[in-house]
Amino acid sequence: MNPQIESFISSKSIAVVGFSRSGKKFGNMAGKELIKRGYEIFPVHPDISEIEGMACYPSLKSLSGKADALLVSIPPANVPPVLEEAVQNGFSKIWLQQGSWSKEVQETADRLGLKVVSKKCILMYAPPVTSVHKFHRTIKSIFGGL
Repeated sequence: MNPQIESFISSKSIAVVGFSRSGKKFGNMAGKELIKRGYEIFPVHPDISEIEGMACYPSLKSLSGKADALLVSIPPANVPPVLEEAVQNGFSKIWLQQGSWSKEVQETADRLGLKVVSKKCILMYAPPVTSVHKFHRTIKSIFGGL
């Protein structure tokens, strides 16, 4: 498996940028699923103080070292400032969920010297992998690409 992926999933405290008020975005679903898998999740949203029963942090800076990895699940146009803030606050384990990557996002990551996991679903890698993600993971392992 990719060493960046292994390093990320070995982290047990993850900041998640991508929780929404509606609760209908992937960030919400992934956060809840990661909690079930034993991870401590720290939702980050500039305008919400609580979501899904968890305290929500207005910025990565406000986490003050509570999380050692960052999952980003927002539209690509909004990702570069998050990467800038991540670097300023010491995040080096960063996962750009499918749909958060673009050429411009990659250029920002490269300029900042970040090695990010991108274009992959966190739920196919964070153990224990279950349900449809387990099936997808099995298929990927058979045909390569894990």
